[in-house]
Formats: sequence, structure tokens, C-alpha cells
Amino acid sequence: MEYLSLAFSKRNRFPLILFLLLCVNVLLAPAVRATTPGAESRFFAYTITLLGLVTLSFCVYLFVVIFQPERF
Repeated sequence: MEYLSLAFSKRNRFPLILFLLLCVNVLLAPAVRATTPGAESRFFAYTITLLGLVTLSFCVYLFVVIFQPERF
């Protein structure tokens, strides 16, 4: 159990979050590619999906910072 508490400490959250974002990107990029008109490259679909995920993550972070400033 000690390993689990160490694995999810504040210091190690960034790699875990980055890994989860990349996994979600792999799942969402084909949907983005299917909805874009024309023949766009796979790199373009992954880039657009990653940009959307980063923007969404940033919005959630700012929402938390605005409504819970004492945590930061």
C-alpha cells in the first residue's frame, strides 16, 4: 500500500496525467480524422485532438483555481 501512496504523490502526477492524455488522444484522433472533410493526414488529426485535450485540461484547471484558490 505504501507504493500506491508514493505513486500518486503530487510530485508524480504530471507523468501520469501526460500518459492518460496521450491514451485519450489515441482513442479520439480517429474520430477527429473521420469527421474532417477531405483527406487530412494522420499527424493533423492527432495534433488537433491533442490541442483540444490540452485546451480542455487548461479550462478545468482554471475553473478549479478560480473556485478553490486556497488550494493553490
